[in-house]
Amino acid sequence: MAKDRVTETLLEALREALTNSGEQPIFKAGNRAGLFSGRTGVHAEAADRAKREGLLEIVRTEVKGKARIEWARITPAGVNFLYEHESPQEVLSDLRQLLQNNQHALPVWLGQMQDVLGQLSARLSQEAQRWSEQLHALQNRVTEALRRAETSGSNLSNGMLSAVPWATEALAYLDRRAVADNAGPCPLRELFAALKPVHADLSLASFHAGLRRLRDGRIVRLLPVANGALSEPEYALLDGGALLYFVSR
Repeated sequence: MAKDRVTETLLEALREALTNSGEQPIFKAGNRAGLFSGRTGVHAEAADRAKREGLLEIVRTEVKGKARIEWARITPAGVNFLYEHESPQEVLSDLRQLLQNNQHALPVWLGQMQDVLGQLSARLSQEAQRWSEQLHALQNRVTEALRRAETSGSNLSNGMLSAVPWATEALAYLDRRAVADNAGPCPLRELFAALKPVHADLSLASFHAGLRRLRDGRIVRLLPVANGALSEPEYALLDGGALLYFVSR
């Protein structure tokens, strides 16, 4: 699928945000590179789109003189956007390139690090953590790509798909959402909002009935609200004495 330059720039930034977990500057801050390499042109447009559509979350803002530095991290919606626009071939190609580039370089690199271990032990720990996070993020992308390529990840029976026609999209959204750091269980309001663009005729009553069906089939879990206070109680499910407001795989 062809992509415009703004979308390509946005996808590169989301890949970086997912690969290196934690907060990062949206634009360059001092000696630290940002998610977007420039403040004008397509980079500025892509950054504005990421914030406008909730793909990146601003976690803090620093003011240094006249400079205003925004620190951000990827959101579940950003992970969802990345997987929606990324083909399985691109992900598997990235994995192959990573393995080829480091097949011979990694042992040499480790040997050099051992020679100066006494002076650079702190750096070695940081580098190992970076490699672990990068491979973990890429593993999640490969898993998602293979699931989409095989189109058989949900294990839903024909009867269940007939009764809950939006089940495949719901499970895919929960899987993608789980990749984001500290995502936690998904609020029913969020899942309903994610399904509406694809299933415009989905009513809240049908949504609740389908969730009960998926729960009874042991495909999802419905979890209660922790403190009992809800801003949008119409999305909650009343089950005996419990008020269910979250869903997970």
